[in-house]
Amino acid sequence: MSPAFVDWWISHPSLFGMPFHFWSFWFFVVGAFIGSFLNVCIHRMPRGESIVTPPSHCPHCQYLIPIWLNVPIVTWLWLRGRCAKCGAPISPRYLGVELLTGIAFLAAWLRFGNTSPALALSLCVLFGAFIVATFIDFEHFIIPDEITIGGTVAGFLLSIVAPGLHGVTRITDALKSSGLGIAVGFGVVYAIVRLGKLAFGREKIPLEPGSRVVFHEDGLEIPGRTIPFEEVFYRTGDTIRLSGRQVELSDRCYPEAEVALSPERLRVGADEFPPESEPYLAATADLLVLPREAMGFGDVKFMAAIGAFLGWQSTLFTIGLAAMIGAVVGVTLILVGRREWSSRLPFGPYLTVAAVVWIFGGSAWWARIFGI
Repeated sequence: MSPAFVDWWISHPSLFGMPFHFWSFWFFVVGAFIGSFLNVCIHRMPRGESIVTPPSHCPHCQYLIPIWLNVPIVTWLWLRGRCAKCGAPISPRYLGVELLTGIAFLAAWLRFGNTSPALALSLCVLFGAFIVATFIDFEHFIIPDEITIGGTVAGFLLSIVAPGLHGVTRITDALKSSGLGIAVGFGVVYAIVRLGKLAFGREKIPLEPGSRVVFHEDGLEIPGRTIPFEEVFYRTGDTIRLSGRQVELSDRCYPEAEVALSPERLRVGADEFPPESEPYLAATADLLVLPREAMGFGDVKFMAAIGAFLGWQSTLFTIGLAAMIGAVVGVTLILVGRREWSSRLPFGPYLTVAAVVWIFGGSAWWARIFGI
């Protein structure tokens, strides 16, 4: 089925006989319903749960929500953000995601529906992925492979249906642009991550000889400073390291050992334990090494997915603009006295915002500046 036929089939008046804004209404409504499903993805994907079963239910009392109480936006407002059975509060995020998805779908249709309905529909797929990735990244500092790898495959295949994603009309040109976008998006961000890791991936904190480092449930204490775990553990692979003399656990002692603590594993010398199994850990050390990472591998794969949908030019534009947005947000947080927040914001949402700017005008700026 050719892209021209898809656009004709969707928009031909003799087939549907409906005005443009009839479809505007339905893009918003369908978007809101899809937003309800995206809420399920946002909640369950990071936890490794099925997005199909069980059906939608209250997270507090496990009440299975009937279809008549699962109408997007309307139900949340009608029940005033509470469960119909137990009255427990339901996060405003559910309302926000449904409303945001409806608006995103409507914007895609209003901007591109007249020229290419297939392009508008393809962008709806991308916007849905953006919404799931952004909310998960904010809460868990990860972007699931279902979004990144799945998005890369979807972007490549949808380039066949909507070559307009890449500003071309021929399918072969669109596939070349998508493939190059995957390569450039992945390659550039991967290079940035590796170089950044070499230059800034660790923060070494020298200690006075014989200083005592004590690990508590919520953080660690060194002379003159307490460091909460939430400031250093963004991803499961982040690891605190030290060379300890007289390492003490609750039930044993090591005269000298390397200590490595991550959210999932505690290693002392050759022994490994689940971190939650050791209520007490202290060591004498001269140097503490904390993890520090601006971007993770999820951002690399996410950028490949953006390139698959939008082409290689979009990846360079998106990376540059995302860095500028991140810098502005970071400086603003420092100026308002929230320095600790500036180092705890994921990069994925900045990439999303920058990619959306590309879709709704950035590509035109690029063409004017570079003539491409």
